[in-house]
Amino acid sequence: MARLAGLAMMACGGCASARTPEQCIALAGKSAIPRSYVCPETVVAPIIDGRLDDPAWQTAPWTEEFVDIEGAKKPKPALRTHAKMVWNADALFIAAELEEPHVRGVLKLHDAIVFHDPDFEVFIDPNWDSRDYFEIEVNPLGTIFDLLLKRTYRDGGPAIHAWNVEGLKVAIHVSGTLNNPGDTDKGWSVEMAIPWKSLADLAGSACPPRDRDVWRFGFSRVEWPTRVVDGRYETPPGSREDNWVWSPQGVVDMHRPERWGYVVFEKGTKALRPEGTK
Repeated sequence: MARLAGLAMMACGGCASARTPEQCIALAGKSAIPRSYVCPETVVAPIIDGRLDDPAWQTAPWTEEFVDIEGAKKPKPALRTHAKMVWNADALFIAAELEEPHVRGVLKLHDAIVFHDPDFEVFIDPNWDSRDYFEIEVNPLGTIFDLLLKRTYRDGGPAIHAWNVEGLKVAIHVSGTLNNPGDTDKGWSVEMAIPWKSLADLAGSACPPRDRDVWRFGFSRVEWPTRVVDGRYETPPGSREDNWVWSPQGVVDMHRPERWGYVVFEKGTKALRPEGTK
C-alpha cells in the first residue's frame, strides 16, 4: 500500500520539495515516467455494455494516449488508444477506446492466450511489491484471459492461469462490424467491472482502497499487422506485434511492475455525482 504523499515524494525525486502532493502528481503526469492518473469515485456505477455513454464516464479523465512500449525512441502508434477509470465501494471500473479500421478476433475459449489476437490488457499491483499481481486480457470477441503472477517472469514466475477474477464483468462495443474484411471500422471499446472482493485476499493493501491510496497499474494494447487476402483477414507470416501502452516500460516486457503507472484513488468527487444528489 502507498499513500498520496509517498507518491508525491517519488514524483519529485524524493526531494524535500515545497510543492504540494497534488502539484507533484500533476508534474508526474506531464513529464515523468511512470505516468499517473487520479481515479475518481462515482456514486452511480456504469452499466457494463461496452458503450461509454454512462454519466460516470462523461467527466472521468482519459489517460494520455498510449505510446510504444519502449517509449520515445520508437515511433508514435499509428492508431489511437486511451483508457479511463472510476470506482466505488464495490468495484473498479475500467474503460478503453481503441481506434481500429479492421476489428477482428478468433479466440473464443476462456484463458486462451488472448494476445495472439489484437487485445487490451490490464495489470494491477496494489502494494507495489511485484508479487501477487493481476493481469486481465480481452479481445474484440470479449474473450478473457485472467491470471495471477506470483512473481515476475524474470524472477521465475509462476503465472497461475487457473486463477480467475470472480465476478468480473466485461463488455465490448464495436464501431463497425466484427470480422468483416469488406468494410472499414472506427474501432472498439472495452468496459469492465472488477469486484474488489475478487482481489482482496491477495492485494496486500486496503481493498477497496482508501481515499488517496495509490496502486500501480499497467495498460497495454497488442496490435497485429493485418491484411485482407481473398476476402479474409490474415497476419502476414513472420510479422511481429506492436505493443502500445499507457506508461512506457522502456523494454518489450509488460512484466516490470516498477515501471507501471501510479493510480491515485480519490473519494467524494462531486463532478461524477448525478444532478440532485449530494
